[in-house]
Amino acid sequence: MGIKGYLILENGDILEGESFGAKTEVDGEVVFNTGMVGYPEGFTDPSYFRQILVMTYPLIGNYGAPPKLYTDNLPKFLESEKIQIKGLIVSSYIENNTHWQSASSLSSWLYNEGIPALSGIDTRTLTKILRSFGVMKGKISFTKPRSTSGFIFDDINSRNLVSSVSIKEPKIYGNGKIRLVLIDCGFKSNQIKLLLKHDTTIIHVPWSYDLFGQGNRYHFDAIFISNGPGDPKMVKETIETIKQAIGRKIPILGICLGNQILALATGADTFKLKYGHRSQNQPVKDEISGKCYVTSQNHGFAVDTKSLREDWIPWFTNLNDNTNEGIRHMSLPFFSIQFHPEATPGPTDTEWIFPFFIEEVKKWLKKN
Repeated sequence: MGIKGYLILENGDILEGESFGAKTEVDGEVVFNTGMVGYPEGFTDPSYFRQILVMTYPLIGNYGAPPKLYTDNLPKFLESEKIQIKGLIVSSYIENNTHWQSASSLSSWLYNEGIPALSGIDTRTLTKILRSFGVMKGKISFTKPRSTSGFIFDDINSRNLVSSVSIKEPKIYGNGKIRLVLIDCGFKSNQIKLLLKHDTTIIHVPWSYDLFGQGNRYHFDAIFISNGPGDPKMVKETIETIKQAIGRKIPILGICLGNQILALATGADTFKLKYGHRSQNQPVKDEISGKCYVTSQNHGFAVDTKSLREDWIPWFTNLNDNTNEGIRHMSLPFFSIQFHPEATPGPTDTEWIFPFFIEEVKKWLKKN
């Protein structure tokens, strides 16, 4: 028999499973992802920071874990340098793995990075609970509790999570004509890889970097706001930076958390979704062209479109629940999207967003 572990939810439910990761007790926000593939990329997405992730696909681990290799100082097969989830819950863990990239089992990878994981839990039932009650605070423990009475659950959204995942010092990538500042709120490495395809220099700066103060030594043409974890209202410094950028009419593109930050900088509002969007099959509609796309998503907050100012319009809409999936200014080069056009994992249907933005930047620079 393996080591028993327990997922303890704030609603009083206690679920028993078998450990296949580190024997480490953790707190986190319990969320679910309905994707079928791409767990190495997903687990290393900083948007999952401090979350206990439930995978609804029943078989996890069957293609192991890739090696930690780097290309141009960026992870080759992963989206950040380490696993970002706080814990993992699956229905069935598959130890025997086969894949040309596999360097170890998923269990070994989790164990080496100190991440607890439980299998043998009915993830279908657990997901129904989360859909009914909403995402919940929870714990993974290896001591069976009699009840949840007396437990104190950690509210991860009560603090600034971005500060824990953002880069600490600026870095430069590429040597292209368009100089693009990437404000790192928890970026995924494929974002830089794709942007570098379009004759750019990427100036990668921390979330709180003062782009307009006397200490800034970088000239730039446009701003990119990355994805990241937690409540967007906690990153006040980034919101203030984007307010100034809007006032200076500097072209902006935001992704995921970047969508919410851009909205807040304009005076609009955001709210927490009941159970979020975490999968690689979310349908969205382009409100300008009428086209629909299948997208990869990972977020728990959304923009309230009713709070948008009259010079801003919804760009994309989620076809499952009609929540906002992007905004844009009616005349200036300010754009943001809630989904992940860089995929990894997921479909690449919306990768066109990157060259679209670069062309908009070029047009703006030519006019101004």
